[in-house]
Amino acid sequence: MMSEITVHVDGTPRRLTVDTRTTLLDALRERLGVTSPKKGCDHGQCGACTVLSGGRRVLSCLTLAVTQDGARVVTAEGLAAHDRPDGERPAGGQRSDDDGLHPVQRAFVDCDAFQCGYCTPGQVVSAVGMLDEFARGWPSAVTEGTRPPRLDRAEVAERMSGNLCRCAAYVNIVPAVQRAAAESGTAAPGAGVAE
Repeated sequence: MMSEITVHVDGTPRRLTVDTRTTLLDALRERLGVTSPKKGCDHGQCGACTVLSGGRRVLSCLTLAVTQDGARVVTAEGLAAHDRPDGERPAGGQRSDDDGLHPVQRAFVDCDAFQCGYCTPGQVVSAVGMLDEFARGWPSAVTEGTRPPRLDRAEVAERMSGNLCRCAAYVNIVPAVQRAAAESGTAAPGAGVAE
């Protein structure tokens, strides 16, 4: 069965007709030419396909495109955009640097938090979503008690655990996420960044 949908991808409304069984990942990559979300495992286990939908992290390989009719989907490409003419900020609510990179993208570059780069778009998008969750005070499985969480190594690793890196660049991914949090002011009062 075919369905006509409109998805706002990286700030641009895109109208297309899809089979109701088509995943968001396949619609993005094969129908719209948006290739930053990667097809890694195609089973929701690696996180290479992570995008933001309505500001929340989703695995686009497990999300049916028809469920995203009217949704605002942001990929790694959309994070890099400068402020838009309509006054809307890039995803994550943070301004891009002068080089056009989102602060999380800049931190990944500065901390050398990638090797082959295949998982990097999903890692970056997940980090933006994760930092938003952290800023809202959402606990993770390793958050202790009712105290505000701190972005120590264990907290970042747990919150990013849905994104795998086969090159094992984790040693630099965790500090990149911590640096982006510190530089963007995501670590709210009472919550902090710790080693």
